[in-house]
Amino acid sequence: MNLELLESFGQNYPEDFDGALDCMSIAVCCQFNRRGTLLAVGCNDGRIVIWDFLTRGIAKIITAHVHPVCSLSWSRDGYKLLSASTDNNVAIWDVQTGDCDYRYRFPSPVLKVQFNPRQSSAFLVCPMKHAAVLVNVNGKHSTLPLDDETDLNIVASFDRRGMYIFTGNARGKILVLNAVSLKLEASFRVTTGTSNTTAIKSIEFARRGECFLVNTADRIIRVYESGEVLACGKDGEPEPIQKMQDLVNKTLWKKCVFSGDGEYICAGSARQHALYIWEKSIGNLVKILHGTKGELLLDVAWHPVRPIMVSISSGVVSVWAQNQVENWSAFAPDFKELDENVEYEERESEFDIEDDDKTPERPTDKEEDTGDVDVVTVDTIAAFCSSDEEDHGDTSLLFLPITPEIEEPEEVPWGPPGEQAEGTSLGRKHSPSEQNGRKRKKTKVIDIELENAPYEEVHPLMNPTRKERQQRGRARRPAKTKGRQSDPAYRPIKKTKIRYLAFRIESGYCLYQQ
Repeated sequence: MNLELLESFGQNYPEDFDGALDCMSIAVCCQFNRRGTLLAVGCNDGRIVIWDFLTRGIAKIITAHVHPVCSLSWSRDGYKLLSASTDNNVAIWDVQTGDCDYRYRFPSPVLKVQFNPRQSSAFLVCPMKHAAVLVNVNGKHSTLPLDDETDLNIVASFDRRGMYIFTGNARGKILVLNAVSLKLEASFRVTTGTSNTTAIKSIEFARRGECFLVNTADRIIRVYESGEVLACGKDGEPEPIQKMQDLVNKTLWKKCVFSGDGEYICAGSARQHALYIWEKSIGNLVKILHGTKGELLLDVAWHPVRPIMVSISSGVVSVWAQNQVENWSAFAPDFKELDENVEYEERESEFDIEDDDKTPERPTDKEEDTGDVDVVTVDTIAAFCSSDEEDHGDTSLLFLPITPEIEEPEEVPWGPPGEQAEGTSLGRKHSPSEQNGRKRKKTKVIDIELENAPYEEVHPLMNPTRKERQQRGRARRPAKTKGRQSDPAYRPIKKTKIRYLAFRIESGYCLYQQ
């Protein structure tokens, strides 16, 4: 397949709803791999569902955690998957086998995890109300320095190449740290028009280019260039190259992402299932995608190559894509689409086996030189390579083989009667580990000790907001009711009635007296 044909000549952003993915449980978060062929979805029952995004089918289900999965991150080659759950555990999974290589236990809830974009041996963890932690696979960890020791609401992210770590706090201060030595390279403060500071909610980097966005509590998305930020140094004052916001509704943003080529920015509303798309170069709003009314958005992910987005709301994974218009002239240039039937005029020798009226071709003295065509060498695809790509032999994991579930028949018409192995039951499904003839390897558990960690904090997913509690109460309330106080369905039963009913049931006269 020629990948260059995937790039459209018009708008390069999704336009309409393109179906949903059923994970058989409530979805919470999602993440594409680097090629966009696999989509990992974390669910509230602790499972990780990996989708083959080209066929829209489930390729693998990993029983990862006991509590809901709150964050996911792919390694660069796609063979490892990093996950965090609301039970303060972080795990590294082998995508092919589904085994857990490492499990890290933190003392406080974990909000976000991220692999180093270039090295799978290190990852970044953002605990709740604590400084961000840089963890090595072997368990060694380092706490990132803070600008203010009293401000512990920290968000952090690797840059595109994994050379620097950008951290932001609730007072609008962003620090740029060296990813190896953790030394401060640059810093600046995000201010509003009245020189007041605003809290940093998230920092996201584009897959291409040097731009990154900052989502702040003042409902404004600011786009900066990392090169300019580093050039300004410590306590610099870089100006954002673009500012995006909803001037009409003053929407608060839940999640912001870049497109695969870095030319568009998508922001998901925190109030409803709505996706706003801006063009980065101009800053104008080009599209608003509306989901089902009354649903709250949880996560958004943009496909690395194609103009496709995935959003999660109310536990359902929604896919947004472009409207595909059939163009038959692309297959046959002489093809014409007609609005109505036209009488066709046949030429005299059109359907003859040999055309008598055809002019004979003149013989050419010089034959064309036909060179050998190389069909073995695989060229690097520009859409999948970075600007500083050095390794041409890319061995990334693109697809997962699906193992069929084999059931043992109740009666085997062939073979001796004692062929069945001992300890197996008829009709039992083989697990994938039994089918492959291997045993799961033992998981290495590592405890991460953090100083002054908030041990009694509850993850935001486990502690719903006031608005979510009100919506759940309305959903449980029967139709055409006025509330718990005035509705007879919610009135408590008197104790005398409860004793009387219990006596009647225990004595066995309830059937006759009713």
